[in-house]
Amino acid sequence: QVQLVESVGGLVQPGGSLRLSCAASGIIFSLYDMAWYRQAPGEERDLVAGIESDGSTHYEDSVKGRFTISRDNAKKTLSLQMNSLSPEDTAVYYCKGVGPKFANWGKGTQVTVSS
Repeated sequence: QVQLVESVGGLVQPGGSLRLSCAASGIIFSLYDMAWYRQAPGEERDLVAGIESDGSTHYEDSVKGRFTISRDNAKKTLSLQMNSLSPEDTAVYYCKGVGPKFANWGKGTQVTVSS
């Protein structure tokens, strides 16, 4: 059974940084493209960043240059380093794999950017 468990988010001041991680189990992690999504209050869930099995990355325009997605296949861990955070980054963040094995969403983790 596939499990993706996000680390605890938190409250960060504007301009601050936060690193999220996601621990995977039940899959051969290295084979799958992975991604981070987020959902702000009253908004749809949107793709933030993705990383393919070969390590190629892509980002939503608003986070380019501020967020970095990475993966550690040996540890089966997906990470998202978030810098220069702004209140607009406040959302519940989710990690997700690409493919039918990842049909369900996890609980996500709340990130709040506020002074």
